[in-house]
Amino acid sequence: MPDKGITRRRFLGATALGAGALAIVPRHVLGGPGRTAPSDVLARGTIGTGGQGMTHVLENREGRPPAQLAVCDVDANHLAQALKKAGPPCEGYGDFRRVLDRHDIDVIHVATPPHWHALITIAACRAGKDVFCEKPMTRFIREGRAVAEAVNTYSRICMHNTYGRGAWRKLRKLVAGGLLGAPLRAYLGPKTGFGFKVRGWSGRTHLEPQPVPPELDYGLWLGPAPAKPYHPHRVHGGFRGYWDYDGGGLTDMGQHWIDPVQYVLGKDDTGPVEVESIAPWPAHPDACGLWGRIAIKYADGTTIVLESGEWGAEDPGEPAFIEGPKGKVFRNSRGGCTADPPDLFDRLAACPEPPDLIGFEAAVRTRSRAPGDKPSAEEAHRSVTLLHLANISIRTGRRIKWDPVAEQIIGDEEANRLVDVPMRAPWRL
Repeated sequence: MPDKGITRRRFLGATALGAGALAIVPRHVLGGPGRTAPSDVLARGTIGTGGQGMTHVLENREGRPPAQLAVCDVDANHLAQALKKAGPPCEGYGDFRRVLDRHDIDVIHVATPPHWHALITIAACRAGKDVFCEKPMTRFIREGRAVAEAVNTYSRICMHNTYGRGAWRKLRKLVAGGLLGAPLRAYLGPKTGFGFKVRGWSGRTHLEPQPVPPELDYGLWLGPAPAKPYHPHRVHGGFRGYWDYDGGGLTDMGQHWIDPVQYVLGKDDTGPVEVESIAPWPAHPDACGLWGRIAIKYADGTTIVLESGEWGAEDPGEPAFIEGPKGKVFRNSRGGCTADPPDLFDRLAACPEPPDLIGFEAAVRTRSRAPGDKPSAEEAHRSVTLLHLANISIRTGRRIKWDPVAEQIIGDEEANRLVDVPMRAPWRL
């Protein structure tokens, strides 16, 4: 297996030279003031190096220990771009399993389309790697539970790349302190600063088969997804608009928005009991399409309402972002918050502070399971489940009743088949 450059293990091996032998090594290998020793570097492998994936590729710089040791993509052009950015000693691969075989890699960044997220994350955990995975976490609900179980079984650190939770601690404190009362209602839509790119990430309904370009391993790109003729709109960005790979703008942007709201509402360890949608009917069997409104209800009466603003939506007037019987929080055009009554935030001083949130690298280094600035596997699974249930409602045209403990749809076997979708052989959870 390729293993070039000065790695931590190679450095340690050099210290075992026979008596009297001399080894001259670069200054950065030794560490010291102003220098990073290889033992302090988290060696990274990045799987998926398209548009978003390139943001996960580090530049190895002369005079510093290399951090980006591997990149992987099924598109040779993408792979070449990633290798150029990373520089030596980074190695390129067309099959993610070869990256996971390397013992000198600590963390895996997963930036493939979502239909690959779960399988690669589980395999990385099994290989002893920690994982930082793009959103949406998964393509269907059962995958998320399998990821969370793998993270626990193999004692790994796993976080998912939403916009994050750190900026929301003030609102979490407000809700946890009871200053809004209960039950609560959250509203996410254009009028509260949340867009879902519904039209932009809708699929096309008439795709003429085209030849697979020579640089693309289309069979491996499809992986566990059903075999369908190649069309460029299915891959490289357009994949977001097809049920086989993603869930449209709802899941693409939705996990950014709904994950911190779930955190604010204190719902990280549970799920809703009912999800209902307003959308065109029937939904297309292949291409994700438009929707107008989604209502999510929890057992305690808490509700989350999503409005796309792009199809058949009612004018909500000037809705509060989060409200309860004791007060309301509004978002302004700059993303800040105002309150009604105006002194609501002044009363926060008397409320307990939420736990500090830890970043991914700090969690990896300390092996901490403290709450993260990005959602953990369990938290991300719970938040993306809301979006998957919304899409199931859109696709079936029905209200969905959900058991958040058993993680099953109640009394609707057709809808329940979209909770645990069969994978194309030989891939399986």
